[in-house]
Formats: sequence, structure tokens, C-alpha cells
Amino acid sequence: MKADAGLASWLRLTLAPGLGPAKIRELLTRYGLPEQVLAAPRRELAAALPASAFEAIESAALDAAVVRALTWSEGAGCSIVTLGDAAYPNRLLETPDPPPLLYIRGNLAYLNQPSLAMVGSRNATAQGTRNAERFARAFSDAGLTIVSGLALGIDAAAHRGALQGRGSTAAVLGTGVDIAYPARHAELAEAIASHGVMVSEFPLSTQPAAGHFPRRNRLISGLALGCLVVEAALESGSLITARAALEQGREVFAIPGSIHSPLSKGCHALIKAGAKLVESADDVLSELSAFLPRDTASRAAAPTQNPDTIGDAPLLKLMGDDPVDVEALRARTGWPAERIAAELLQLELAGRVATLAGGLFQRLH
Repeated sequence: MKADAGLASWLRLTLAPGLGPAKIRELLTRYGLPEQVLAAPRRELAAALPASAFEAIESAALDAAVVRALTWSEGAGCSIVTLGDAAYPNRLLETPDPPPLLYIRGNLAYLNQPSLAMVGSRNATAQGTRNAERFARAFSDAGLTIVSGLALGIDAAAHRGALQGRGSTAAVLGTGVDIAYPARHAELAEAIASHGVMVSEFPLSTQPAAGHFPRRNRLISGLALGCLVVEAALESGSLITARAALEQGREVFAIPGSIHSPLSKGCHALIKAGAKLVESADDVLSELSAFLPRDTASRAAAPTQNPDTIGDAPLLKLMGDDPVDVEALRARTGWPAERIAAELLQLELAGRVATLAGGLFQRLH
């Protein structure tokens, strides 16, 4: 392992218990670089640090943690960047609470490319999942890196869609970057590490905890030019990300949904509060056109045809995007219930319609 005294000093500060980002920035403002903080007179440092941090700062346990992190950073695709590094994400420097240090797996160059945050419910509907994946792929093709949190539901769909496009995706974690959480996303995490980037401010091996995710959310929005909320309940963590985006001066977008769905109420509340209503990828791309490659910006300025309306069966067109029952379809089509049931069965077998609880049906693609 190559020696890196400067990085070791950054690690020593960030790994010391009781030293959060704000306290570390305060110490850096007072003393300069981490080496200078650690070289301060012991009595002065004891007065400046929490007792737990001062006791740990020279401990064998902290020495071992620093060595482990430095060794990890020597691995393929692994890196650690600090506030003092040129590679540190520029947009995070614009935020009021940038982490002193980031652990990264994958191509850290994606963290300085034009990005869009996409967030939403963990318990997403089929329509919400489909929207997230389709929109993310369109944004990726347009040159945007999609930033999300690797959670179930909308996050995972956004990552998958971005990986299908020409661009890529960044996953911001509420755990150590060496942990795939939730465990069922281990394969997706590896795909992101190989073809995108994973990032965390938390030390290696940090396990998930409720308090970590609001901290993570400010990084999701901070890395991006704007934040698109795909589906969210009123008490959703996605609204925390949207509020962080507003506080950071980012654009906020929201996709509307059914007035009957609890997972649309968060998006509707954002739209009422001034978020931009999104019906197509171009609604977002036109707002961010100044940051996109010239050919993408010109394409975004032109209206596009919704692919869902091309070549669809008549019943699919009349179903719309929200869950619907047979009686509603009878009213829209004028067809007998038997014909509607038969067509729904054929569409379900073809993978075009999903059957939901309560006798509802939803168009898939």
C-alpha cells in the first residue's frame, strides 16, 4: 500500500467518533489542513474536540480503521476523495453541508457530469416503476447521469433505466459503500459500480440506520442539477430530498398521477408548491438544456411523440395510465363486459396489462 499521509489525516478526522461534517469544517477553518488540526497542541485540541473524539484520535483502533480504508482505496475501482481534491464533486461544494470525505466505487468522473436526481416511493406502483425506468433511460440517452439512492421501487427502476441508456447512473448510499443495501440489490449495485458510480460519506462497513437516509438524501439532490419525484406519499422520504433540492437552489420536478392514489399526493403537493409538472422527458430536458450537449438540447426543444400511443390496441389507449376497473372501461368503450374481459385476458397474456387487487387493471407498456 502506498503511503498517503494527507489522506490518512483526513480519514483520522472523519473516522473519529463525535466529529460530524460541520465540526470538521469548523476545525479546518480554524487550523487549515487536517495535518495541521492533528498537529495542534494537545491541550488546545482537547478543548476543541468532543471527549470521545479526542480519546480516539490517537488510538490503535482508529489507526487500524485508517489503514483499512487506505488499503480499500487501493482496490480496483475504489477511491476516496476529500474536500481538498480537484476530483471532489463541484456541485456538492455549492451546498451548505458538503461531506469532508467521500468513499467511491466506480467512475468518479460521473459525479462531475450533468446529473438529474430521480426519487420516489419504495412501494411503487407498476405504472410508477415503468415511468421511472422509461424516463431515466431517456435522460441517460440525453447525456444526464441519473442520481438515486438504490432503494426499492422508484430508485431501483431509475438506476436500471439509466444503465440501459447511453449515459449512466450514480447511487448514493446510506451505508458504507462496500455494503449493498437492500441485499436484494447486490447485483444491481455491482452493475452500477462497473458501469456507473456508487458513493457514500459513511465509513466502510457502516450498516443502515434510520438517521443515515436523510443525510444521504441531501447528497442525492446536491449532486444534481434538479430533482424529479416520480411517485411519493405525503410522508415520503422523497419529499425530504425535494426539500433539500429547493434549499440547495435546484430545480424540482414532479410527475402527476391519479387523484385517488396515495402515492400521487406527494407529487401533487410539490406541484401545488411550485414544482414543475412533468408529462414527458422533454419537460425536464428543456429546463436543463443549457447544461446538455448541443445536439441533445436541440432535440429537447422539439416535441416528441409518446411511445405509449404508437401502435397500441384501442383498449390500451382508453385505459390510460392509472388503474381502472371493467365498469370504467365499459363506460369508455361502450363494449359489453364479456368483450372487455376477453381483451384484458389477451393483453395480460401478452404482458401489456397487469391485474391488481380490487378488480383493477393497469397498462404496463
